[in-house]
Amino acid sequence: MSVYLTIFGKPRYLGIMEVDSPVLVPGEPVAIETMRGIETATVGGPISEEQTELYRKANENSPKDGAQGGEPGLQTVTFVAQASEDDIVADQENRRDEEDVLFKARQLLGEHGLAMKIVDVEYLLDRKKLFFYFTAEQRIDFRAYVRDLAREFRTRIELRQIGVRDEAKVVRGIAPCGNPCCCSYWLHNFLPIGIKMVKEQNLALNPTKISGLCGRLMCCMSYEHHVYRDLWKKLPNPGSKIRSPRGTFILVGVDIDGENALVRTPDGAHVPVSVERFADFKEAVMAGEDWQPFVAVSDQEAEKPPIEPVFAMPTSTIRAVRKDKDEPSKKELRSDSSEKPSGKGASGNDSPSDKPKSSSRRRRRKKKKPAATSGEKTTDKSQGQKPPKDKVKQGTPKAKSGGKEQGPPEKGDSKPKPKRRRRRKKPGNNKNADKNVKKDGNNVSKGGTVD
Repeated sequence: MSVYLTIFGKPRYLGIMEVDSPVLVPGEPVAIETMRGIETATVGGPISEEQTELYRKANENSPKDGAQGGEPGLQTVTFVAQASEDDIVADQENRRDEEDVLFKARQLLGEHGLAMKIVDVEYLLDRKKLFFYFTAEQRIDFRAYVRDLAREFRTRIELRQIGVRDEAKVVRGIAPCGNPCCCSYWLHNFLPIGIKMVKEQNLALNPTKISGLCGRLMCCMSYEHHVYRDLWKKLPNPGSKIRSPRGTFILVGVDIDGENALVRTPDGAHVPVSVERFADFKEAVMAGEDWQPFVAVSDQEAEKPPIEPVFAMPTSTIRAVRKDKDEPSKKELRSDSSEKPSGKGASGNDSPSDKPKSSSRRRRRKKKKPAATSGEKTTDKSQGQKPPKDKVKQGTPKAKSGGKEQGPPEKGDSKPKPKRRRRRKKPGNNKNADKNVKKDGNNVSKGGTVD
């Protein structure tokens, strides 16, 4: 005879089933008889006698957070037969009809005005029972509501009140970690979780990060808590302060890998202290003595060789390296260009390589020499050049403004004076129309005469 573990119902009840034959495969659907009636279940796998006893003890010690007035989380079930195709089709039809039943049940609940929330509904395989799972903050008299449900669906009605954690278990969803909620596919018992577990694991007390879909602390806070709990047994509570003449030391957290306590010094630094030597560290801090010898050093840091100091290269070496280079420095190029004469050499012809090349920037910055006047003599270099465009030749055509011809420019005037551009007055903006104009020391108004 083989013993199998089965899972059935939307609250994911566990059942222990004994089967003589045939051999069942994990994940195979079967028809079983439970305390609720005949329904379908999923085979979890074969278990031994020791595992059976562990399951029973765990169910006895677990808190009673399941459906109130319902069945226990672990029970012994009877094997009926392997699920046939008709059973699988009937179960799928029941799941589809449950959506319409849930919608109508919530409509009836609104008519009665009861302070409760219908979470989900469930049909049994033979449709002889219809279960309603709801949440409420207090006890509710729903006898009239049950009569209306029985009249509407023509079957036996049973209501089961569940908690907020069981609501997440029934509805299912995605946890903050990105995986399905643990209670929706493998976790069956809810362990009590407190805020002290969060503090001992060096986690931030942010409700949005440590709460699950149900609004309570996440169940995964208890998975590694026993490791931290064994380490905190030798230490004071998290956040404990050690006062000393130099300042206040605060116990921040623990390091699981190195089994060290993390202490924040008055300077703001975090130092690891071995858990075994924490009592000596505390005495040294309170006495105002040197606490540095109690700081723990990891094995990796102890095995590291000492770092040799690296000194900067002396300036004499840098200069020697520069002198060895083939290309001269910028300073040497400037000195060579200043030493060369500006005129021609002895041969009279300077090769293009001898002349220092001036950069394009210097050429742009050179100011143009003012044009020579008509009375001054031009140099040899300027004889072959064309006169500048700005000069006005004698006998130029008539000016645009007037019809008179412009005469030759006077001496000393390199460029003709530009005409003053008159601004166009905007209409309606004659501010000076009514102002007096001073002329020859006398005030003359517009349209008046001079005395």
